[in-house]
Amino acid sequence: MLKGVFTAIITPFKDGNIDYESYYKILDRQIQCGITGIVPCGTTGESPTLSFEEHSEFIRKTVEYVNKRVLVIAGTGSNSTTEAIKLTNDACEDGVDGILSVNPYYNKPTQEGLYQHFLKIAQVSSKPVMLYNIPGRTGVNLLPETINRLADHPNIKAVKEASGNLGQMAQLIMLCGDKLNVLSGDDSLVLPLMAIGGKGVVSVVSNLFPRSMSKLVTLIEGNEMEEARKLYFKLLPVFNLSMIETNPIPVKTAMNWLGHCTDEIRLPLTSMTRGTNYDQFNKIIFQLRDNGFE
Repeated sequence: MLKGVFTAIITPFKDGNIDYESYYKILDRQIQCGITGIVPCGTTGESPTLSFEEHSEFIRKTVEYVNKRVLVIAGTGSNSTTEAIKLTNDACEDGVDGILSVNPYYNKPTQEGLYQHFLKIAQVSSKPVMLYNIPGRTGVNLLPETINRLADHPNIKAVKEASGNLGQMAQLIMLCGDKLNVLSGDDSLVLPLMAIGGKGVVSVVSNLFPRSMSKLVTLIEGNEMEEARKLYFKLLPVFNLSMIETNPIPVKTAMNWLGHCTDEIRLPLTSMTRGTNYDQFNKIIFQLRDNGFE
């Protein structure tokens, strides 16, 4: 089932190319630290700047290297329904365990257009579908009523909710929480969302601290709320600082600080701005690492 901690994995680059040597080491660490699954080619993976060839290769190599040790839920979204279907079919043929499909961006479809778009994808996918609602990036909000309609399709199993609106998420769980799993698309909302029935997180911060994120979700699932809150509040500064510039700029910077890869990022994104926020982020990352967080 699509629940637990899924790492929205970065795409490490070196000299303009995907750095698979670093990537495989990152994957090994993720798996050893107990995450549920890997999400390649999402927002954090800089999917808009990957070529079609890179996109396909990255998913295929992720599946091959992970080798069923954890789930692989591949990002296959597009603002073209035909293109999203092609990416979905390719990923399914490569052996993913599920696909993540984002709101069509830029063309701003109506709710009926969103419904028809995701329905077409669900109808052709041979793997479970996780919807991805992120209106801040796509310009459209996939409303709970529309998701409730989509949840009637047996292939639509989950939604990554990144609207930032906990009230909307509560409405979604009330409407269709028995038909699909709602996962937080924001690390900072994982505890409150799971407290009202959410089933986990598609996490950016688990790139940095996968074991800690896995522990947090396990504590919440076990209703050990006092310990969960303590851990949540220790991680909260990282949740907040990881979003002080456009994702994945801060997390890639921190992955470089921790020695996992370069901080190379593709235009139009640029390196993290030096200043107070940069220094605060650096300080909290190393404080947590030195206190045993991993």
